[in-house]
Amino acid sequence: MERKMRRFRQQLAVEDAVKILNGCTNGVLSLVDTDGEPYGVPISYVYDGCNRLYLHSASSGRKIDCVKADSRCSFCVVSQDNIVPEEFTTYFRSVIVAGKIKILTDIEEIRQGLVMLSDKYCPGIDPAKEIDKFINAVKVLRIDIDSITGKESIELVRQRQMLGH
Repeated sequence: MERKMRRFRQQLAVEDAVKILNGCTNGVLSLVDTDGEPYGVPISYVYDGCNRLYLHSASSGRKIDCVKADSRCSFCVVSQDNIVPEEFTTYFRSVIVAGKIKILTDIEEIRQGLVMLSDKYCPGIDPAKEIDKFINAVKVLRIDIDSITGKESIELVRQRQMLGH
């Protein structure tokens, strides 16, 4: 269930939230552990432009155990975090994605996810050899996005309004 943002004036348009998702290089994946405890892990990702995030993982470990136990997840990126001590505030922009996460099994989609990740983090380098070398040793995860919510500090909202944006 999607909740309305309490400070709705600070909510970013979906297009702006997507720009942030495309521009950031890492985020925090939040899952539910097998014993019901929350588990958050920083991770690299790529947004495919079609409401899916792709991530990579080792073949086993706490993250994989969580995904197998409960597909619900959220993913958070922060694109700006400027502390302004004299104002007792932070000028921030962030995005939270909610959705379902799964471990991919289709070899073509796994390869596609790895190529997208390589294109984002290693632009201009042909990833084929590296992907072939590790494709059986890595897991590729996909988040099917249910909602994307971006937010910025009220100070940044006011700055944009003053500039007429």
